[in-house]
Amino acid sequence: MGNDGITFYALGKEVGFPSSFFSEWKRGKMMPKADKLIILAERFKVSINYFLEDAQDT
Repeated sequence: MGNDGITFYALGKEVGFPSSFFSEWKRGKMMPKADKLIILAERFKVSINYFLEDAQDT
């Protein structure tokens, strides 16, 4: 995420997520639930597996 020039703040506003969402996820404090991953997958035009595979690699 963030590779298309959008900041996490702007993305959060766009998809309706709180400002802390991405920082907590990035730090490993939480893993988003499926409903949030679906929203992000649709936004970035990727499969939900894109995010799930990334989580397994960490």
